[in-house]
Amino acid sequence: MLTQDKIDALRNTTIPPQGHFIDGQPVPAMAGGTLDVLSPIDGQVLTQIAEGRPEDMERAIASARAAFEDGRWSRMPPAARKKVLMRLGDLIEDRALDLAVRGVRDNGTEITMAIKAEALSAAQTFRYYGEAIDKIYGQVAPTADNVLGLVHHAPIGVVGAIVPWNFPLMIGSWKIAPALAAGNSIVLKPAESASLSLLAIAELAVEAGLPEGVFNVVTGKGSVVGETLALSMDVDIMVFTGSGATGRRLLEYSARSNLKRCYLELGGKSPNIIFNDAPDLAQAAKVSAAGIFRNSGQVCVAGSRLLVQEDIAEDFVAEMARHAEAFEVGNPLDMTSQIGAVHSLSELEANLDFVTRATAEGAACRTGGARILADTGGYYMQPTIMTGVKPDNDLFQNEVFGPVLSVTTFRDEAEAVQLANATVYGLAAGVWTANLSRAHRMVDRIRAGVVHVNTYGGSDLTVPLGGVRQSGNGHDKSLHALEKYFDLKSAWIQL
Repeated sequence: MLTQDKIDALRNTTIPPQGHFIDGQPVPAMAGGTLDVLSPIDGQVLTQIAEGRPEDMERAIASARAAFEDGRWSRMPPAARKKVLMRLGDLIEDRALDLAVRGVRDNGTEITMAIKAEALSAAQTFRYYGEAIDKIYGQVAPTADNVLGLVHHAPIGVVGAIVPWNFPLMIGSWKIAPALAAGNSIVLKPAESASLSLLAIAELAVEAGLPEGVFNVVTGKGSVVGETLALSMDVDIMVFTGSGATGRRLLEYSARSNLKRCYLELGGKSPNIIFNDAPDLAQAAKVSAAGIFRNSGQVCVAGSRLLVQEDIAEDFVAEMARHAEAFEVGNPLDMTSQIGAVHSLSELEANLDFVTRATAEGAACRTGGARILADTGGYYMQPTIMTGVKPDNDLFQNEVFGPVLSVTTFRDEAEAVQLANATVYGLAAGVWTANLSRAHRMVDRIRAGVVHVNTYGGSDLTVPLGGVRQSGNGHDKSLHALEKYFDLKSAWIQL
């Protein structure tokens, strides 16, 4: 059971400087450089990580390529790979609290969320794909009787993965686990501001029995080592979660190199639609508040655009504001804190700038809108609700990635659909209604990878997560995620 005493025993432990993880062991940067890691809890230096240069990334890619080509993992029977991944899941669960606290000190997520969404989620993900991999069958094609057509699933080769800072373990495991299960080698570039828990996972993977060189981690700046990874002729696919600007660069790098496939999850501006016939408006307000404000709004699928039917808007927004004002914002290692820190000073300043611009465009700040707890040195912001936001406003159109909710009213179902689809994004959405027919119509008409009905968030590994439009392509989670990491190979055999 999670207790404050257990958290306190870990909260101030010294984290030694961290190297890359290449060919099965921690190694310093070849040029000797390091980067300071600032904790969003207090703005102080937490530790240092290796500052990767192109030669570090090239070394990791070479290690991954050698491991793939000699078959130490890629030609291991699926049942044997399964045992390693299941063991890794167990080791992660055994270390769950330590991993969660380390991650919270690194990125600011409240500990009550981090223990479930990060460490325990990662453990479950490795077990899920480990359990699945020896149950993926090939096919026999319906050919003429003098021909045997077989369709094999073949591992692709070297997977390059770049993951963000908001949920590094959860999102990282969504990519690492299926890639490894399929028999690939992987080179991971974590966010330079949230690398610590993923470096720990790499060490646990070797302890679980993963052969050396199969899983490598290189830390450093995306503009340096991330670019080297994406331009490499020896990387076969790229998987990425992050900003649209970086996603576009990865596609460009693919065209400039070996035309590697790129699977991109690029965030969103997700509509959360409240109809006047929602079965429980009080519950809708409570869940919707958590859906935008938990983790300081730093969630890809956050319900950041509240679309509420105009005849209930005043009362519903008042209830949302009540929840927003009741949230305890504070040190994310305190179990009493319901909302932790904004990840960095630059992110905090960007969030506040959105509020300033929205006000200039005519929106009103219903609650919040300011930095708080500045005396701690950390980066904290009030949950913020902006009303009167128009479809052409910056706050309506662009992802904030912070605890800032935009509110827009609608008259009827047709206008709700039009407003929901009025951005370039298409990652997630929510619909609250007691009308089953309307719920199905909205699921059909909203352009999004996932549509929640009478809830928001909380889907598990059994369903895929991926976006449409400028929210990206490809899917994490579920058995569908494995499709990214296999080549289909046909055998045409004359009998």
